[in-house]
Amino acid sequence: MAGKGSKKSVPGDWKMRLFESLSVPTMILSPDKIIVDVNLSFLESFMTQKDKVVGKTCYQFFFNAKTSCATDICGLAKVLADRRGHSTLKSTAAPGDIETWDNHVFSPILDEEGRITHVVESIHDVTPIKHLERKLAGARDFTEKLIQSLTTAIVTADMNGRILTMNPAAEQLTGYSLEEARKKITVVDLYPEGQAKQIMKILRDERMGGKGKLHLRRFTLINARGEEIPVDLSAAIIYEGETEAATVGIFYDLRESLKKAQRERETAALNARMEKMASLGQLAAGVAHEINNPLTGILFYASLLLDSLEENDPRRKSLMRIYEDARRCGRIIKNLLTYSRQEPPRKEILNLNALLENCLGLIGDREFYVDLKIVKDLYGEMMLIEGDKDQLGQVFVNLVLNAIDSMNQKGTLTLRTFLDKSGLNGCIEISDTGRGISKENLPFIFDPFFTTKAPGKGTGLGLSTAYGIVKENGGALWVKDTGEHGTTFAVQLPLYGL
Repeated sequence: MAGKGSKKSVPGDWKMRLFESLSVPTMILSPDKIIVDVNLSFLESFMTQKDKVVGKTCYQFFFNAKTSCATDICGLAKVLADRRGHSTLKSTAAPGDIETWDNHVFSPILDEEGRITHVVESIHDVTPIKHLERKLAGARDFTEKLIQSLTTAIVTADMNGRILTMNPAAEQLTGYSLEEARKKITVVDLYPEGQAKQIMKILRDERMGGKGKLHLRRFTLINARGEEIPVDLSAAIIYEGETEAATVGIFYDLRESLKKAQRERETAALNARMEKMASLGQLAAGVAHEINNPLTGILFYASLLLDSLEENDPRRKSLMRIYEDARRCGRIIKNLLTYSRQEPPRKEILNLNALLENCLGLIGDREFYVDLKIVKDLYGEMMLIEGDKDQLGQVFVNLVLNAIDSMNQKGTLTLRTFLDKSGLNGCIEISDTGRGISKENLPFIFDPFFTTKAPGKGTGLGLSTAYGIVKENGGALWVKDTGEHGTTFAVQLPLYGL
């Protein structure tokens, strides 16, 4: 230091004691970068003696250099330039050593005229802090990569609903990119009206799973196209102390799982229906054979009695009723035997278009259907299938007659054939412009003995029998579409040789 009485000295014993007692290494520099004094902590940290430090320039002591550091990295030069404190972060690491970090804080000492007489440089070891920062940065990077790679959609938003982050899964689910979401919408727009408020109400209710928590619950998400998507939502409020800072939502898309569950239910229902139909088929065969013999006798003797009576005999009317009802019972028995299919199908190679055309010729007098328009849209090439001609003909006749009946013989009947997308199956669609099938009846139309026709007009075995025949021939029969505009039944049969 300068001698006693110098204005550039740091006078006062208490000031010197304060300087010596500082727990961080500290030195006093002159404006020309000469070390004027250092405290005990400095000597201990650098394991040196004061006479080996004082009088040297800072760059000589720290770097064993002959020239000063560059102005843009020298904290002392910055202090001299703008007359206020500065700090500089410096790292050192010898090969094989752990990197250390020091924060050099420079503070000016001014005289009465405001001129800088000295600069105090304190050296703070911030190595633990820097290493912790690196660990935290690494953890943040890992968390960010984890969130970005998840197939589950994650969305965060501030308490005003402004979207902060979305991972790629969320972008795909919502139809918004993160940039679009930040500019165009808030998190409220991802839900139907009122649902976002409901979610926040649950999150703030400690009785609903804990404060700030929402466990998996079914909600609806609205994507960029306005589509409603069923989701399971798990959400939370992020707190800073006791203050609500943000929200996070984790969305599980339920569309595929709901479709799978629906397919499983349909399969189970189909299996149950097939088991019931098989049982009913066995029962029907037994009943039909038992009734057929006495019914044949009733028809025979009723016919004999009719032949023996005069035309004007009053008994003929009652006898005709017996005869017609017996014939109706005979038709029911015939349907029962067909339904039970006691005889194996006679397989042959058939042209699907020709089979359908032949069925049109069997539906009766065309003059009776004078108000019926028939539209044919048949595939241009031959589609060969293997099946029982009579059985499959019965299927198509039944479907055509049902269509005509649903329109009360007035409307448009459309017959269409085509190949499916795989090219392995021939498809037939029979469409009408009738009254359609109600939602209540639709699940039961293929059940045996189910009919919506008036008593005496149908047995309820037509569609059930058709379903079984198509199934037995390796195909499928279903209602493709129905409503006030009409109904379309679809039949799919495998092509021969494929």
